[in-house]
Amino acid sequence: MHASSALHTDRYELTMLDAALRDGTAGRRCVFELFGRRLSGGRRFGVVAGTGRLLGLIRDFRFGHEELRFLRDEKIVDAATVDYLEDYRFRGSITGYREGELYFPGSPILTIEGTFAEAVVLETLALSVLNHDSAVATAAARMSIAAGERPLSEMGSRRAGESSSVAAARAAYIAGFGATSNLEAGRTWGIPTMGTAAHSWTLLHDTEEDAFRSQVDALGTGTTLLVDTYDITAGVETAIRVAGTGLGGVRVDSGDLPTVAAQVRAQLDALGATGTRITVTSDLDEFAIAALAASPVDAYGVGTSVVTGSGVPTAGMVYKLVARQDAAGSWVPVAKASTDKGSRGGRKAAFRTLDAGTATSELITVSDGFEALETGAQHPDARGLQTTLAEAGDIRPEFEGASGVRGAREHHRRVREELPVRALALSKSDPAIPTVYREV
Repeated sequence: MHASSALHTDRYELTMLDAALRDGTAGRRCVFELFGRRLSGGRRFGVVAGTGRLLGLIRDFRFGHEELRFLRDEKIVDAATVDYLEDYRFRGSITGYREGELYFPGSPILTIEGTFAEAVVLETLALSVLNHDSAVATAAARMSIAAGERPLSEMGSRRAGESSSVAAARAAYIAGFGATSNLEAGRTWGIPTMGTAAHSWTLLHDTEEDAFRSQVDALGTGTTLLVDTYDITAGVETAIRVAGTGLGGVRVDSGDLPTVAAQVRAQLDALGATGTRITVTSDLDEFAIAALAASPVDAYGVGTSVVTGSGVPTAGMVYKLVARQDAAGSWVPVAKASTDKGSRGGRKAAFRTLDAGTATSELITVSDGFEALETGAQHPDARGLQTTLAEAGDIRPEFEGASGVRGAREHHRRVREELPVRALALSKSDPAIPTVYREV
């Protein structure tokens, strides 16, 4: 077993479990649903990310000796609950949207069915993973749309926590980025890695020319030289003098990028380096990338903005009990009824209606009983959005690891083609398609 994820949770999850074991409700079958009431930041769509990570963490949600000793020493739960947790493993079922899928307000992104005791303790973990990763993936998708066919690299590890930076690199790759600077993300998730040199490399050497010669000697003429440590025009001239007109690329990390990119392109062409690519960095976000669409830029490197969700660091999802069995074993839909935080009870089935391949609505059918849940056969003009992720506690392995990441990336590429044109705009607006509920 990997390191336990069991204490990546809020205390009240375990105090609820403790009380439920006392009053006899812990074994009631329940359905919890993870969804967003709205799209954070005025975004027009969201991207589901983190599912594969979460499934692995649920498998490792086990209470070992150290975790149980902490609970006993801190008197968080009583002895009977400690005994229950000693043998805990999730044995329920999980259905949900595939990783890389688009989502909208109310989309039942994850549905967890099990006993109350099994399912309630997963709330914090599920929200922690999906809120972070989906926020990053949504921002990354917007940047990918703005970049068009130009490649994007993620390089924001220094602007995030050491673990969240790996998760962010994974989410960005799923949503359209082509590489990351983070080696742990490369090792763990099979993401292509990139990187050559920073300004400190140039400053280490007596001259810029010495730094460039050393880098070319080590990495070959196909490398990318950072040309803005001192004077950009002089740096470009030195780069071509050292590496020749076959230099792979130059990187610019400062200045008014549209103006600088045009000047660098003109200079490279005048020097005969017509094939040398220009990569720009320097605090890019989707708006800056869009502003460079007409500039002679070949690739983008994005750091802070992507790993922080471009100003929207959480997707704002919630985890709510939507159905439970009563004392007689009948299913009862339940929902919070607050005016501004209300939700819809009942088990959900989700479909995306399409017109000639373009999404027109998020159709969510709501059932009081499980036997009435609708299937894709009842909606031939729509695409079913939910799949089984775990059954009887067994995680489906195809959604985990590097292969799961590749599958999520390909799924995102396909479903993004369904977006209507208005979804591609970067300005704040209502969701690109409406969410339609229908009782069955």
